[in-house]
Amino acid sequence: MATNTKVIADHNPPAVTKILAEFIVNHPNFENGGWDAKVQHEGERTFFNWLGCAVGASHHEAPSAALAAAQILQPAPQATLLGRSERVDIANAALINGISSHTFDFDDTHLKTVIHPAGPVASALLPLAELKCLSGAAVIDALIIGIDVACRVGNCMYPTHYDKGWHITGSTGMLGAAAACSRLLKLDVQQTMMALGIAASQPVGLREQFGTMSKPLHPGAAARTGLMAALMAQQGFTSSVRALEAPRGFIQVAAPQFNWNEITDELGKRFEISFNTYKPFACGIVSQPSMDACVQLKNLGVKPEDVESLELKVHSLVLELMGKKTPTIGLEGKFSVYHCCAVALIFGQAGEPEYSDAVVNRPDVLAMRAKVNAVVTDGIDEAGADVTAVLKDGRQIHVVIEHAIGSLERPMSDKDLEAKFHSQADEVLGTVKAQALIDMAWRMTTIGNVNELTQLAV
Repeated sequence: MATNTKVIADHNPPAVTKILAEFIVNHPNFENGGWDAKVQHEGERTFFNWLGCAVGASHHEAPSAALAAAQILQPAPQATLLGRSERVDIANAALINGISSHTFDFDDTHLKTVIHPAGPVASALLPLAELKCLSGAAVIDALIIGIDVACRVGNCMYPTHYDKGWHITGSTGMLGAAAACSRLLKLDVQQTMMALGIAASQPVGLREQFGTMSKPLHPGAAARTGLMAALMAQQGFTSSVRALEAPRGFIQVAAPQFNWNEITDELGKRFEISFNTYKPFACGIVSQPSMDACVQLKNLGVKPEDVESLELKVHSLVLELMGKKTPTIGLEGKFSVYHCCAVALIFGQAGEPEYSDAVVNRPDVLAMRAKVNAVVTDGIDEAGADVTAVLKDGRQIHVVIEHAIGSLERPMSDKDLEAKFHSQADEVLGTVKAQALIDMAWRMTTIGNVNELTQLAV
């Protein structure tokens, strides 16, 4: 017989909805000393990485199916779909570009919370800025603020919110998107509180969907939700002024444990975008240390045909999130540490081609995948892995990763991000046009009208 468990609510929380709204509206921009050049450049890198990911996956069947559904509604041609010739209304552009940006699972990661922050926030901002003919600098400004809101709320709720099964990218992303669009629209504090409240009633994303098209739906739906929340607030639509913090508000309902200080501490002084990272491999973030080790094994001369077994010692999240042993399609392969390590050792890389349906089912990949064993091991951090190649001749070659390539400790350079951009966008746009888009994206803060950029991105 089921028993009722009483949840102890905090009936005197800080007014974080108002605190965040005041920050969104009143914090100075970069030109007025709101943050330093390092934070500004990370905003530019975040947008750049997001743009390449969105263009690269633009013709995948997931965004294509979403577009086909949107077209039934006969949307007004207000905004660009990155990488495509079709145009749709700004809400559907936010949805579809958001789906595209996350389809390859190649996007940015705020490692503390495993939020992929640019997907919801940038996907909401760009079509709105395009419609309003706003500057690139305004987009980067709002992106930094929006990501700060999403990740601070994520910090407050993690890990219990995530452990309950929420896909935290979507379930906090709608707040980041609402914050960013409110900033871009220059809403006042009251309107911004309403936008956050409207968005707080619409969290999206369950971890059960990992490995399906509904995973990239989450940042796309969060982008659309946040954009619409800001537009509705601008027109006078109302919500609770305590939508985030109240005992029956979003945070207390969606997280068994939470820490308000994660939202308020150093607000306006420490920016969460400073902790953003970028993936070298097109798959779930927790497998990347093991994959880094496998690439190193290949560079040490280990050949798949010589391997008896590949022994992984990993953090528990690896098998929780990446434990699919027998993926049959590319999207499932992105959530199989067994497939990820097999292709890393075979190819020495794991971009999108290594997650095609064909590669997932290749005989040599299947054979290598069967040799991979993974065990959860105490003392292995989320950021690390311990990998041993046991060879048929009895030798054992051992690699320990404390921080994978792409982490804050071993970050991808701007040149690395350019190479990653080309690897995704060249097939869609052609190399010459992709390079022109790269050049313009790095000049984002000097663009007077973002339509100059979006015109290059199709």
